[in-house]
Amino acid sequence: MAIRGLCVLLRRIRFPTRSPAPSSRRFAAAAAAVPGSTCFHPFRFGFTQGKHHWDVMLGVLLSGQAAIFLGANVKTVLAEDVAEDALDGELVAGDEQGEAYVTGLRRIEDGSVISNEHTSKWRIYTDIGRDLSLKGKLDEAEKYFQLALGEAKEGFGPKDPHVASSCNNLAEIYRVRKKFEKAEPLYLEAIRILEESFGADDIRVGAALHNLGQFYLAQKKLDQARACYERSLKIKGRVLGYGHPDYAETMYHLGKVLYLQGKEKDAEALIRESIRILEEAGMGESTTCIRRMRYLSQVLLNSNRHAEAESLQRRLLHSLELSKGWESLETVIAAESLALTLQSLGNLKESQELLERCLVARRKILSEDHVQVAANFLHLARVGLLSSKHLQTSDAEAELDKARLLLDKSIRITKAILNPSKKVQKSVDTASALAASEREKHEAFIVLLQSLDAVGLLEVRRCEVLMSKESCEYPFEAELALRDCLAIFKEPHMRNILMNTPDVKAEYLSCLNRLSSIIRDSAVETERAKELFEEAQRIEAELSPRKHRKC
Repeated sequence: MAIRGLCVLLRRIRFPTRSPAPSSRRFAAAAAAVPGSTCFHPFRFGFTQGKHHWDVMLGVLLSGQAAIFLGANVKTVLAEDVAEDALDGELVAGDEQGEAYVTGLRRIEDGSVISNEHTSKWRIYTDIGRDLSLKGKLDEAEKYFQLALGEAKEGFGPKDPHVASSCNNLAEIYRVRKKFEKAEPLYLEAIRILEESFGADDIRVGAALHNLGQFYLAQKKLDQARACYERSLKIKGRVLGYGHPDYAETMYHLGKVLYLQGKEKDAEALIRESIRILEEAGMGESTTCIRRMRYLSQVLLNSNRHAEAESLQRRLLHSLELSKGWESLETVIAAESLALTLQSLGNLKESQELLERCLVARRKILSEDHVQVAANFLHLARVGLLSSKHLQTSDAEAELDKARLLLDKSIRITKAILNPSKKVQKSVDTASALAASEREKHEAFIVLLQSLDAVGLLEVRRCEVLMSKESCEYPFEAELALRDCLAIFKEPHMRNILMNTPDVKAEYLSCLNRLSSIIRDSAVETERAKELFEEAQRIEAELSPRKHRKC
């Protein structure tokens, strides 16, 4: 049924029935065999299994030759290859490439080479821009890509594919820097040049359309992204074949767009098919396939299909254990995801075992005070909290005591990370170091709030265990957690994060409401409890002005 549904979905996209043009077949076959001369990864048309050097710039991989970008997997088509149809229609493969393209440019029929001052500068500026982009120096890279575009127009002519390449390069920088209004015209110009040079159904047009789809997806312009991906998918399917990894790449991104549009069944079918294509191509353990499996498992979890997600996550973890082992954080994260799914299914014992193994691995790979270690403590505490419900009173108390110690460790680590006196580690790229520090603080803030919230839940559970004992009359631990929560709002640097980050604000309000409710509902009414509750209400009103205006 799933295969039949996928076929119906793909028919809706209306793939062309024409066979590939001879030049397209030659291009696809030869390009798959030609190694890139200066690229960082072995050249394979439309796909690479190499490790991504810098995730945020997945689309930017440049060499002395012009590169037409093929989406998010650092895939390049060299400009020499782009121009071959206009000449003798033949590509030089294998070891001949180095001799045939001594200057990195294409040959002319009479043996001369297109080379002048502008093309030389274009090559230099392109290489410098590439190196700067890979180092994260985007502002400087942008300047050199602008210069390269100007030189390409002067040296090759305004309608040459090298210009399309330079447009793509600069557009990718603009996209990453969120200068969307500047990026879009460049993407469109690149597509226009390629269509005029090679026709609307050429593979290079399909590649550029994939890039434009990425651009629209980043802005959540889903209808435009879908149109680009669907057209790109048609072209790639016709030229490369329906079992090609690059075809699967566009299919996967189309699936993501459909999922965001609420078309879950169609999205799932496309994502599963893109995974199947990689597995049949012998790439089931590649980083790309693993990433797609992880995304699919999240889709299943979001639709409350936890058992199916568990099965997929077990496959994912097994694959990572074989390929990377427990020395890799990727394996640890996959194990943690499975542990959390098992927790939701009530398999607490296996969940705890996996989380304990994750903690051991993280302490070896990371520092003891890393935010991921704090999160690991939090997850273990939650498992202990749930496990206590199935134990006798004395054992339940002991389990809750362990959970509280774990929460204390999590709170201590996250508070240290959020301490304003903590210095950012020195780095060659200060901007990247600051960005990493901000991400760490954001994550630490979330973990801290969830840990404080868990303290309140633990207090409630302890009262259930102790029942009528005197120590249950007033939730002192919950009060301390609430005081910590209130103190966060009074710290200027933490308040700034809180006010400017929606997910942190939502987590804070949840924590504040939970803890203040525990205090309010306690059997003992005290003046200090009343004051704490009123202060919590004031902060909630300040953080949720719209809600209170409606009332």
